[in-house]
Amino acid sequence: AERLADSDVLVCTVIGFPLGASTTATKAFETEDAIQNGADEIDMVINIGALKDGRFDDVQQDIEAVVKAAKGHTVKVIIETVLLDHDEIVKASELTKAAGADFVKTSTGFAGGGATAEVVKLMKDTVGADVEVKASGGVRNLEDFNKMVEAGA
Repeated sequence: AERLADSDVLVCTVIGFPLGASTTATKAFETEDAIQNGADEIDMVINIGALKDGRFDDVQQDIEAVVKAAKGHTVKVIIETVLLDHDEIVKASELTKAAGADFVKTSTGFAGGGATAEVVKLMKDTVGADVEVKASGGVRNLEDFNKMVEAGA
């Protein structure tokens, strides 16, 4: 981060990799530490297990804690769409918006797969104009890129 301080390059780090199973306190600490060490943006992984268990308050509180710890820095919430069904993607996107994050992101790349235009559209339809959608994984060429942008990324 120090070497990039005078450049236009933004430093981003991931919190809770790979499946978001870290405690909320750990994620908040990791976020604070990353910001203190020069991170400009935070990519956090939601607690996939909590989402699948229907513990939606826990998931939202997890995101809110990271947003608060980021102190105004950009927070992108990775929901790992390849592991979720339609309703879970919608719910994760809703929780991301409600928690005040800046982006909802398709994947870390850990679980394989990646973004599809259909999933990106579903996410964008859910969060609307208030939250950006980042298509991650599966974007291999200009045609893929254009499909993602048309879908709402």
